Amino acid sequence: MTTRLFGEPVQRREDPRLLTGGGRYLDDLGSGALAAAFVRSPHAHARVRDVDVSAALDVDGLVAIYTWEDLPERVGRPLPLLIPHPALTHGRTAYPLARDVVRHVGEPVVMVVARDRYLAEDACALIEVDYEPLKPVVGLEEAVQGAQLVHEDVPDNVGAHLVQEVPNAAGRSAREAIEASPHTLSFRLDIERSASMPLEGRGVYARWDGSDLRVYTSTQTSTSVRMAVAATLDLPLPHVEVIAPDVGGGFGVKIVHPWPEEILVPWAAMRLGQEVKWTEDRREHFISSAHERGQVQHVRVGFDDDGVVNGLDVTILHDHGAYTPYGIIVPIITSTQLLGPYRIGAYRVEFSAVYTNTVQVTPYRGAGRPQAVFCMERTMDKIARYLGKDRTEVRAANFIRPDEFPYDQGLIFQDGRPLIYDSGDYPEMLRMLKELIGWDDFEPGRHRGIGIGCYVEGTGVGPYEGGHVQITSDGRVHVSTGLTSQGQGHETAFAQIAATELGVPIERISVVTGDTRRFGYAVGTFASRAAVVSGNAIALACRKVREKALRIAAEALEADPADLEIADGLVHVVGTPSASIPLSTVAVLANPLRYAFDEEAAKATQFSGISSPDKPPVAEGDEPGLEGRDYYSPIRSTFAAGMHAAIVETDPLTAEIKVLRYAVVHDCGRLINPMIVEGQIHGGVAQGIGGALYERMVYDGHGQLLNASFMDFLMPYVTEIPHIETAHLETPSPLNPLGIKGAGEAGVIPVSAVIAGAIEDAEGIEIDRMPISPSELFDLRNLAGQDAEPGTQQDA
Repeated sequence: MTTRLFGEPVQRREDPRLLTGGGRYLDDLGSGALAAAFVRSPHAHARVRDVDVSAALDVDGLVAIYTWEDLPERVGRPLPLLIPHPALTHGRTAYPLARDVVRHVGEPVVMVVARDRYLAEDACALIEVDYEPLKPVVGLEEAVQGAQLVHEDVPDNVGAHLVQEVPNAAGRSAREAIEASPHTLSFRLDIERSASMPLEGRGVYARWDGSDLRVYTSTQTSTSVRMAVAATLDLPLPHVEVIAPDVGGGFGVKIVHPWPEEILVPWAAMRLGQEVKWTEDRREHFISSAHERGQVQHVRVGFDDDGVVNGLDVTILHDHGAYTPYGIIVPIITSTQLLGPYRIGAYRVEFSAVYTNTVQVTPYRGAGRPQAVFCMERTMDKIARYLGKDRTEVRAANFIRPDEFPYDQGLIFQDGRPLIYDSGDYPEMLRMLKELIGWDDFEPGRHRGIGIGCYVEGTGVGPYEGGHVQITSDGRVHVSTGLTSQGQGHETAFAQIAATELGVPIERISVVTGDTRRFGYAVGTFASRAAVVSGNAIALACRKVREKALRIAAEALEADPADLEIADGLVHVVGTPSASIPLSTVAVLANPLRYAFDEEAAKATQFSGISSPDKPPVAEGDEPGLEGRDYYSPIRSTFAAGMHAAIVETDPLTAEIKVLRYAVVHDCGRLINPMIVEGQIHGGVAQGIGGALYERMVYDGHGQLLNASFMDFLMPYVTEIPHIETAHLETPSPLNPLGIKGAGEAGVIPVSAVIAGAIEDAEGIEIDRMPISPSELFDLRNLAGQDAEPGTQQDA
């Protein structure tokens, strides 16, 4: 049937509008609004001694200039620490405008509002800030020395410290298990700092009518911005609306809230009584939004002759930048997701999150998992190399078996819940990947190698999401949910769920996300959670509507509701299609009316004869209309999984690295739309290749970001991305009604580990730091003396 669309590769419904210029992004709005711009610190660490705005006062079109001293007490407070944690003993967040001290290049110091952005920028250029430079702390090594402090009240620059440990079945600790092992290895692994670069930067547009505030913002969490704005500006929540229009990419950076601008722009609109807008330019995004990935990992592992890991001890040093607005979610994810699909005998992980005078670190697509998988998969490769075994054989020896699910890893995950894997079949996934990439037939040679990476990804974190579904008298279905969209295909996937649950053609279903006017309670779009949490909420809401529709239709058809089904927008008796009633008519019958405003409405008025005179028009405990609302709150995360493999070629002269083939096998439970999942995987792999070979944030010793433009920050073109071969394994999750798991971050997570292994296979040189550039590979060749034989890690 045309309405049974769950699992079908339906073309994305939002694409025609977005690809033909019909999208409405933040900067498309508020054409007559005043414009805001910011004076940002040129220093990584300095005291602000004085701000002289006198020269800017003569700029024609200037409306206002604000420093921290101009902000009311509630607005001038430090921004909230969104996710507190007992291990975050010294959490620190920034002020909306710098108070006394700046702690990274790009921190906002002064806000200017003018008739347009050009004039606002002119005024910013005339404002003189007197800084007293302080010695900055740049890099993890300098931070842990503690000779200079980023925050004067944070000893040794350590904001958080956490240890989790799981003994083996015999009660031995990881360190004891390692010491008792036949073989041990110790090594260091590094992942450098990078950042997400959405096509659209951040932006805020606000208007105030004297009692109600409406804020448009390019965000991943409109409902949370609403609560933050209402609390900070001391407004009743019902008088604040926050809307995410079309959002040109998020990748994690737009889950942080509230950004300084999300408070300052609405506050200025209220103070000035005029619309105010700010849109981020590209340099601002580089130096004043957020970065991720920078970690050092020290590993010690003990294993037996078969490569089975008896004990694993990992110490992680995490660069958190100048502030911790999003808590310590990134290192928590690294430390818990590091175990991947493996049964580790005993595990100990310890991390310290330290402050540096660089841009703050918050989740970027993958959120700590690329570092974790790089650690675990490099460990597996090193064990295989040490033992002279095939790398897939060592992995298979450590897999969790299908009959062991649910599998409790004994740790606490980022949602504060136990790290329990719900379903999976890792041996089958490995078999599928080896066949897809041709692992057993691959012949390594000089400058040509193959790599593999396995991962498990916690998805669908709580606490909840909701869905509202309404069927109107024209037979259309209107679906709304509070989380936002940034290109994931929600308009299509959620419509497929509704079409399947309600038996309505997808063409008659509309979907709205990220608008607090339509749905006021939500958490946000991050952590591969939208399909799992909002998808299930929408399905539950549809089931409420379906139950009511069948009850009303049963009365009209004089049938038992159990004998009815809905297909193609008609409710009919099973086996008797002629005994039917359109859903549009059911919607009319569900809403008793006094007034007829069209022909359909006339069927529901008091003289139409549809209601019994012995019963109230709306039954006790019922509501008018054919609509339903429900929420889904997961007991814990559901765990997707995947395995990637790649074949690379390295140029013998220039050391240029080329990815020849790339294969992915992924398990996200039941697939709503295979085409959308593949699109997510392909985009993620491209982002992962960028992170493995191109993207990095380069700071000098003064805390200056040296590559803060697209001229210097490298990203792969389409010419650098190979054709990506994909296959899907579906192991439904038992934790939610639809049996689904998330897929949004899957493509990016293992890529650095996969490519490192392939380069190592091609070159015979250990690769322990990513990303890697041709010049770095060239230097590694020189250090290795070019006598190492490549291709020695594939087989025993």
